[in-house]
Amino acid sequence: MLGFLDKSRTIAPAGYSRWLIPPAALCVHLCIGQAYAYSVFNIPLSKLIGIGAKAPGGAWDLHKLIAVPSAPDDWTLAQLGWIFSLGIFFLGVSAALLGRWVEEGGPRRAMFTAALCWAAGFLLSALGVYVHNIWLIYIGYGVIGGFGLGIGYISPVSTLIKWFPDRPGMATGMAIMGFGGGAFIASPLSVWLMGKFTTQTHVGVAETFIVMGLIYLCFMMIGAWLVKIPAPGWKPEGFVAPPPHPLITTNHVYVYQALKTPQFWLIWWVLCLNVTAGIGVLGQASAMSQEMFPGHITAIAASGLVGLMSLFNMGGRFAWASTSDFIGRKNTYFVFFALGTVLYAIVPTSGSIGSVPLFVICFLVIISMYGGGFSTVPAYLKDMFGTRYVGAIHGLLLTAWSMAGIFGPVLVNYIRAYNIAHGIPKAQAYNNTMYIMAVLLVIGFFCNFFIKAVNSRHHMTADEAEQMI
Repeated sequence: MLGFLDKSRTIAPAGYSRWLIPPAALCVHLCIGQAYAYSVFNIPLSKLIGIGAKAPGGAWDLHKLIAVPSAPDDWTLAQLGWIFSLGIFFLGVSAALLGRWVEEGGPRRAMFTAALCWAAGFLLSALGVYVHNIWLIYIGYGVIGGFGLGIGYISPVSTLIKWFPDRPGMATGMAIMGFGGGAFIASPLSVWLMGKFTTQTHVGVAETFIVMGLIYLCFMMIGAWLVKIPAPGWKPEGFVAPPPHPLITTNHVYVYQALKTPQFWLIWWVLCLNVTAGIGVLGQASAMSQEMFPGHITAIAASGLVGLMSLFNMGGRFAWASTSDFIGRKNTYFVFFALGTVLYAIVPTSGSIGSVPLFVICFLVIISMYGGGFSTVPAYLKDMFGTRYVGAIHGLLLTAWSMAGIFGPVLVNYIRAYNIAHGIPKAQAYNNTMYIMAVLLVIGFFCNFFIKAVNSRHHMTADEAEQMI
């Protein structure tokens, strides 16, 4: 019954257009990219009991919800921050554990599995909201949904690199830009759905989770049905291999042999530090903007900012990865770390002078480079380790994202809580965190500096490569 999931059933026939593959990837990545919009649920989830205890006449408008005091039994923002962190953590865990499974079984089976996990995560989370049990949300969205995130994230990357050997950076940009852009759709959709389901004494988060889970299930199944892989030995018409470059290998490194190279771990830290610096503020972008600019940024405006950041996240993934095809992956990361350090250091100044435009500009550029780091790293791995196992190696590398998914939100949430507990106003509670992020980017700059070509002793021999086919 599930024979259509077999890898052999997904081989493209002669004459098949490779430009049909990006839409299949986008069907999956635009759905799982909702993770970047999860912050729009944080404040509503922290008022589930409080809204019933302090119900005014008439239904609540969501942009007024921040004024509702939380009840003693309501969840705190620090508790809710773990939902996003767990989702990102298990994204990396599942990508690392199942990278070879994805490569061997093909993208269709992986996309199908990701769709089931992602939808199930939303449905179980809806139950957790309904019975007010945060552990069900941790397990649903964090663990089960996190597995859907990881499997869905890596499923089209290797496939698109194989379809576009002439522009691997652009290819990974196409594969991953949908993940960055998912929040651009999910953020306003989430607010609109909650507005439809919210009443005088009830926040409509549970119903929103159910609707979104079913919508995402349908679209991800369409992507699984559309995707195909190129036939063995296929090359695009007119393809000419690029000239030799010291940081681009024509050899292959076995997936687990890559773990023995310093290049893998340097790139691991490059990704981890870049992501840590961005993911914490991204996960709390809605609440942070409202607290730094009280009276100027409402809940609706904050959701708009999250959506705009998503657009730059998505655009940066394609633009920066495509740029890396011309200036190189290493130089691209040098730009991320140098420019990012300056911008993070400017963010506290934007708050102190009350400049919303400066704050927004800094964060939009930062988020574009944050997204660009994700889309450039698969091509970086391809350059270092070859194409044979790039998907599985990429899966292992995403453990850096898992760690960053813990480090980033914890830095933001708990340093904020510490500062407030010691009398620092909410508008200034994020300043120290921004300076810490800038220091992390300086460290990442030097990690990238020390990356060089992989030693030939790690390369697979011709006989080994033949046996691995």
